[in-house]
Amino acid sequence: MNARILTSSTTVIVALLVGCLVPSHSGAQPTAPLSVPQMPDGRPDLQGIWDFRTITPLERPDELAGRQFLTDEEAVAFEAETLAGRDKDLRASDGLSAQQDVSNAYNQFWWDYGTELTDDKRTSLIVDPADGRIPPLTSGGQQRVAGRDAARSHPAHGPEDRSVGERCILGFNSGPPMEPRAYNNNMQLFQIPGYVVILNEMAHNTRIIPLDARPHVDITQWVGDSRGRWDGDTLVVDTRSFYKKTAFSERYGAATDLRLVERFTRLDQDTLLYEFTVEDPDTWTVPWTARIPMKKSDGPLFEYACHEGNYGMTNLLLGARVEDQAAVAAASGPKE
Repeated sequence: MNARILTSSTTVIVALLVGCLVPSHSGAQPTAPLSVPQMPDGRPDLQGIWDFRTITPLERPDELAGRQFLTDEEAVAFEAETLAGRDKDLRASDGLSAQQDVSNAYNQFWWDYGTELTDDKRTSLIVDPADGRIPPLTSGGQQRVAGRDAARSHPAHGPEDRSVGERCILGFNSGPPMEPRAYNNNMQLFQIPGYVVILNEMAHNTRIIPLDARPHVDITQWVGDSRGRWDGDTLVVDTRSFYKKTAFSERYGAATDLRLVERFTRLDQDTLLYEFTVEDPDTWTVPWTARIPMKKSDGPLFEYACHEGNYGMTNLLLGARVEDQAAVAAASGPKE
């Protein structure tokens, strides 16, 4: 393509996007609380870069059963123990050699889970059910999880046998729904007339979500089909039609009829409350909900160039071929 034409086209696209970023002043809308910034139309201003890292676990640990919150002293101890357990260097100092410690190859320099619990010192991000645990699987969910585990038990024939995260197709924390994970726990939210846009730092995934009450489309997609609406001062995003392989479905065994409802509420200048509810009667016996407070960040987001130098995939497949050869050799028996 002619470079001048390309540059001209790019300029036009950028100009259109900048034009879309100008807030709309038409139409009377509810007024957001004065404690949070407002858009010209009276809606809460949810825009910005938001950091959702925390070491609060998604599910409540067994040893904290029946405890929704920790005391200040308990929180300090929990944070120290959790950080030490994730740090290879600290575990090695406790007598576990690097050769033995194959479950985790990183020290704290590489992790970005965060170092603190949520401000309320909650023992789980899951708030419903009350026990802070993912509900039991249905028979269909159990079958999918068993099939997933069986598929993972044999060497991968090719990249398609590995997870979408390892293949750099989707981020392991970007969802939807978004979950605090090892790193890249940042997202940027934009509000433009008729749309909101959610850009995740992990795998630079972008969702463009219409707010005009258009119906869902029955076409499966990697991140589903999202539709947004306002419920008072809360942005509600309803997502359906997920493709069968997403980071979330691979991790938890969800089916393609999963329905996800996300809620974004700005509590103050520095806090965006993110809640998500997953409903999938073919996978879990009841719906479940998690609540994650996001903190305002000065940013910026960085490109997560997952495909560049993805030696992990190369090495995984090389290791699988070594396992294949070992299996063939074992089956043929010792040489005479």
